[in-house]
Amino acid sequence: MDYEIVTEGLAFPEGPVWLPDGSVVVVEIAGGCVTRVTPDGRRHVIAQTGGGPNGAALGPNETLFVCNNGGFEWHRVEGLTVPGHQPADYSGGRIEVVDVNTGKVERLYDSCDGRPLVGPNDLVFDNHGGFYFTDAGKIREDDADNGAVYYAKTDGSMIRRAAFPVNIPNGCGLSPDGKTLYVAQTLHRTLLSFAIAAPGEFIAETSLTSMFFAGSVVTTFPGRQALDSLAVAADGSVCVATLVERAGIATVDVKTGGISYREFPDLFTTNIAFGGDDMQNAWVTLSSSGRLLKTRWDRPGLKLAHYA
Repeated sequence: MDYEIVTEGLAFPEGPVWLPDGSVVVVEIAGGCVTRVTPDGRRHVIAQTGGGPNGAALGPNETLFVCNNGGFEWHRVEGLTVPGHQPADYSGGRIEVVDVNTGKVERLYDSCDGRPLVGPNDLVFDNHGGFYFTDAGKIREDDADNGAVYYAKTDGSMIRRAAFPVNIPNGCGLSPDGKTLYVAQTLHRTLLSFAIAAPGEFIAETSLTSMFFAGSVVTTFPGRQALDSLAVAADGSVCVATLVERAGIATVDVKTGGISYREFPDLFTTNIAFGGDDMQNAWVTLSSSGRLLKTRWDRPGLKLAHYA
């Protein structure tokens, strides 16, 4: 076994965030809370957000920014916890700010230009005082929402829709030079790239295909794989979680589209986060079995904004 299980018993953990003190914060989507996990595996609930806290990232002044999707239906299938459609108690999508020291939760955004946020999923900060986030929408029994990519300022002063429609966008991350945003499409099994013209603005494409498809295709995954969250490595490759078939973390060479795999024992291996002095420690969420693992990676991860 080339990994260690740090802790178990989590309620569909996602969004791992490494903190410089050695602990890792995760969201528990099915538990509606944000939890700190210490290196020895002890768990402490930082905040109760309700809804469905989905993605998280360290923001300015030791705050945690959380994408809250408003909640899922939950099912137990062969002993595993699996998310479903929009629930009867859906509480609306929003971006929340959590003080990791006090647990205070503040709502930063829940709409854009009069349109409500539906299912915010993942986010990444740039070096210009803002962040990109995906909104995957919601699936209901007879219909589903179109997804989108948004850009917003951390102080609550501005939010704009940067790309629409994007079918079920999930993980997102910035290239080392900050000039490209990568977005994983869950059911389309496609890793997209968006060339950035200015903060929150993508370079407009003029091809006929741009009328029907947002972004450029980096690579498409074969078979019945689905894509979840992602993290960018220091060398610019993209490490994206794969669900169901070949579940684990796939590393994509963004220049060639080549894919290599590292499989893990959970059909819902959903997220990876890098940390440690050399940024080669990796924490991976095994969501349907409620576990967080730690392993060594073959390359260092990219140090994100707001880390000293």
